[in-house]
This record gives sequence, C-alpha cells and structure tokens, in this order.
Amino acid sequence: MTISIEEFARVQLETARVEEAARIPGADRLLRLTVDLGREKRQIVAGIAQHYEPDELVGRTIIVVTNLEPATIRGVQSNGMLLAASSEGRLALLTVDRDDFPPGATVR
Repeated sequence: MTISIEEFARVQLETARVEEAARIPGADRLLRLTVDLGREKRQIVAGIAQHYEPDELVGRTIIVVTNLEPATIRGVQSNGMLLAASSEGRLALLTVDRDDFPPGATVR
C-alpha cells in the first residue's frame, strides 16, 4: 500500500527526551514512559519491555508520533507512539545521535 505525500505530511514526528520509564504491573511487554517534548510532557505506553530495561531509556532522545489519538492500554493512557525498527525478533528504538539535540524538534 502506498500513501501520498499529503497523507504522510499529516504525521507529526518530533524528538522527545525520556524522563521516566517503568514496567506496567501485569504486562510483560509494556513500559510506561514519561517524555519531554519541550513544550509539554506526555505519557506513552510502548511494547518494548522485552527488549529494553527502564533504566536504559532514561535520558535518551527518541522519535515520537505526537498527533495520534490517545489510547488506553492495560488501563494506562498513552498519548503518542515511539518509533522502533524490528527484524528477526530484535527491536531498536529510533533515536537522535546527538546528546545536545533539544526535545520537540520536528523530524522531517
């Protein structure tokens, strides 16, 4: 399936710094992240707990979809989605390779 450039342009991607990360009790695959987008902080639920420990994520600058409708996952509200690549059972977060890059920067 292909989409037009106009459809893709509707997706808002921004950098976000992970401030907190914790496991969600009773959910083997889920982590609750608090991220800083520069102008606001948000909570995101992500299915990455089998690949990352919470303390590995704090301080990292990740890429987030910021204009998704909120979703409730296992009773926890999620206000965005992080981006990750997966292959052959492995997963890698999409991150910014500069430590000094600010949260809230537009990804193009």
